[in-house]
Amino acid sequence: MRLLMLFAVLLGMSATVRADIWECVDSSGNKRFTNLKSESAGCKPMNLPPVSTVPAPKPQAPARGAEPKPQAATPGSFPKVDAPTQQQRDAERRKILEQELANEQKLLDQAKKELAEQEAVRLGSERNYQRVLDRLEPFQKKVALHEGNIANLRKEIGALR
Repeated sequence: MRLLMLFAVLLGMSATVRADIWECVDSSGNKRFTNLKSESAGCKPMNLPPVSTVPAPKPQAPARGAEPKPQAATPGSFPKVDAPTQQQRDAERRKILEQELANEQKLLDQAKKELAEQEAVRLGSERNYQRVLDRLEPFQKKVALHEGNIANLRKEIGALR
């Protein structure tokens, strides 16, 4: 009897979950997905495989006092690069990154100049200040993009050996 109950509990724990999901396409061709039966009129059901609710096993931590498992060694057939070749590649990479940084700096200066020009202009149709903000937004985004690119390039250059 206990064995039967244990089996039933284990079977219940390893059950799969199935959700009904419908794909809806409107007259413009836009797709929308729903799992609500009340919103599924005119939609076609999707045939999705069931999802297992059994959690993935957790990796076992090494026992106390035990040495952690070493990482797998590089296979002997793995191609290796000698130090001078790697140094040359690193120097070329640094040169390319510095060129990209210089180009981004030029683009940032240009974007800041364009933003300043737009900020100095006030159009007659912009009586509402929100319209000014809407007009300036793409220029501000362009400046922010180039500033982010410069920060990432500097970080990349700083990480080089």
